[in-house]
Amino acid sequence: QVQLVESGGGLVQPGGSLRLSCVVSGFTLKDGYIGWFRQAPGKEREGVACISVSDGSIYIQDSMKGRFDASRDISRDKDKYTAYLTILKAENDDAADYYCATDPLGVICFRGNRIGMNDWGQGTRVTVSR
Repeated sequence: QVQLVESGGGLVQPGGSLRLSCVVSGFTLKDGYIGWFRQAPGKEREGVACISVSDGSIYIQDSMKGRFDASRDISRDKDKYTAYLTILKAENDDAADYYCATDPLGVICFRGNRIGMNDWGQGTRVTVSR
């Protein structure tokens, strides 16, 4: 059973950084990706980054480049790992609920929209304020 649990959201000041975590278990497909998405109030859910399950390679959506970083580490339990998303310099527009999700085929995440992504976490909320 695939499970994704996000954490790390909270208050960040404009210009500050914040690292979000997504603990993934039960998803080890070598062609798969973990996607980070966000959804602000009244807006569509949009893609931020994709992380390869097999080698940890990173893809940042063009509109997000320079503002976000992503990474992945592997725990000693090979079926469990953590995907990270770092907001490098927070802007007001970064306030949103952030989600991680699975892309078993490794081709959906790059599109940047939620359609076709498989399992989702519950989300973690980021607030940007002084």
